[in-house]
Amino acid sequence: MQAFTAQRTAETLDALWICEHPPIYTQGLAGKAEHIFNPADIPVVQTNRGGQVTYHGPGQVMGYPMIDLKRAGYFIKEYVYRIEEAVIRTLAHFGVTGHRVTGAPGIYVLLDDPFAHALLPQRPTKANMAGGADPDFFGLGKIAALGIKVSRNCTYHGVALNVGMDLEPYSRINPCGYSGLQTVDLSTIGVSVPWQEAADFFSLKLASHLAP
Repeated sequence: MQAFTAQRTAETLDALWICEHPPIYTQGLAGKAEHIFNPADIPVVQTNRGGQVTYHGPGQVMGYPMIDLKRAGYFIKEYVYRIEEAVIRTLAHFGVTGHRVTGAPGIYVLLDDPFAHALLPQRPTKANMAGGADPDFFGLGKIAALGIKVSRNCTYHGVALNVGMDLEPYSRINPCGYSGLQTVDLSTIGVSVPWQEAADFFSLKLASHLAP
């Protein structure tokens, strides 16, 4: 991703990489060592993306959009919103309601009823975004994480959507730097879907929502 971004020109076509990683922890630029309790045999890799520590592993769809934002015609804040919207639409396709939480990039589900359509009181609004309150994760599980980097108006790193994983490695870290934040996948909330099916649909949504 770094090489692709460093070598691209104004004529380079945008790209979307979809993949699945072996077990690995990645630290963002703001990552703190104390958020990793016991990595054991799972490697910890330092990266230049934003954010704190997260886990990647089999059963998770990784999406790496490499977009020229200047050519696309939108800025970083909208880029993040578009990625999150692609996640929300993908979850909706499988019957799950995804939610945004103020001050905490990524997508979350209600643990007691992931199929409910009720709005969250802590969803982003002008009022609570201006207030600067800490994120409220009560009753929520994180199902998709974001970590991005922008260089010369071009994006890399990206988004992780949890489909059917071994979630135990998340118990060895504070996911995204938040103590006690529960991480879930489609499987644990009762949605059984093959990785390839989820990856194919998510790819379509990302391509559609990130288009200029």
